[in-house]
Amino acid sequence: MDSNLEEKIIQVCDRKIAAKGNNVGLSFYAFFKNKNDNPELLMEAAKWWIMEKKLDHFEKATRIKELVTSK
Repeated sequence: MDSNLEEKIIQVCDRKIAAKGNNVGLSFYAFFKNKNDNPELLMEAAKWWIMEKKLDHFEKATRIKELVTSK
Protein backbone atom coordinates (compact mmCIF):
# COMPACT_ATOMS: atom_id res chain seq x y z
CA MET A 1 0.00 0.00 0.00
CA ASP A 2 1.13 3.53 -0.77
CA SER A 3 2.97 5.07 2.21
CA ASN A 4 0.95 8.30 1.90
CA LEU A 5 -2.25 6.28 2.16
CA GLU A 6 -0.91 4.43 5.19
CA GLU A 7 -0.12 7.72 6.90
CA LYS A 8 -3.55 9.10 6.06
CA ILE A 9 -5.26 5.98 7.45
CA ILE A 10 -3.31 6.23 10.71
CA GLN A 11 -4.09 9.96 11.06
CA VAL A 12 -7.80 9.48 10.42
CA CYS A 13 -7.98 6.52 12.81
CA ASP A 14 -6.18 8.49 15.53
CA ARG A 15 -8.47 11.48 15.04
CA LYS A 16 -11.66 9.40 15.10
CA ILE A 17 -10.52 7.38 18.14
CA ALA A 18 -9.67 10.59 20.01
CA ALA A 19 -13.06 12.09 19.17
CA LYS A 20 -15.34 9.07 19.61
CA GLY A 21 -13.43 6.43 21.57
CA ASN A 22 -12.02 2.97 20.88
CA ASN A 23 -15.28 1.53 19.53
CA VAL A 24 -15.63 3.94 16.61
CA GLY A 25 -16.15 2.22 13.28
CA LEU A 26 -14.96 3.37 9.87
CA SER A 27 -15.31 2.36 6.26
CA PHE A 28 -12.50 2.85 3.73
CA TYR A 29 -14.38 5.88 2.41
CA ALA A 30 -13.44 7.69 5.65
CA PHE A 31 -9.94 8.22 4.26
CA PHE A 32 -11.12 10.17 1.21
CA LYS A 33 -12.93 13.40 0.46
CA ASN A 34 -16.51 13.24 -0.78
CA LYS A 35 -15.17 14.20 -4.19
CA ASN A 36 -13.43 11.30 -5.91
CA ASP A 37 -10.32 13.19 -6.99
CA ASN A 38 -7.95 10.20 -6.86
CA PRO A 39 -9.70 7.07 -8.16
CA GLU A 40 -6.48 5.03 -8.31
CA LEU A 41 -5.77 5.55 -4.63
CA LEU A 42 -9.41 4.86 -3.75
CA MET A 43 -9.21 1.56 -5.65
CA GLU A 44 -5.95 0.68 -3.89
CA ALA A 45 -7.63 1.23 -0.52
CA ALA A 46 -10.69 -0.74 -1.59
CA LYS A 47 -8.57 -3.66 -2.82
CA TRP A 48 -6.58 -3.73 0.43
CA TRP A 49 -9.76 -3.48 2.54
CA ILE A 50 -11.97 -5.92 0.63
CA MET A 51 -9.71 -8.36 -1.22
CA GLU A 52 -6.58 -8.57 0.94
CA LYS A 53 -7.93 -8.09 4.48
CA LYS A 54 -11.53 -9.23 3.82
CA LEU A 55 -12.89 -6.59 6.17
CA ASP A 56 -16.57 -5.82 6.70
CA HIS A 57 -17.97 -2.53 5.45
CA PHE A 58 -17.40 -0.97 8.88
CA GLU A 59 -14.49 -1.95 11.11
CA LYS A 60 -13.18 -0.54 14.36
CA ALA A 61 -10.61 2.18 13.81
CA THR A 62 -8.32 0.48 16.33
CA ARG A 63 -8.27 -2.70 14.23
CA ILE A 64 -7.63 -0.81 11.00
CA LYS A 65 -4.74 1.09 12.55
CA GLU A 66 -3.29 -2.16 13.91
CA LEU A 67 -3.45 -3.80 10.46
CA VAL A 68 -1.69 -0.84 8.83
CA THR A 69 1.04 -0.52 11.44
CA SER A 70 1.79 -4.22 11.90
CA LYS A 71 3.26 -5.14 8.56
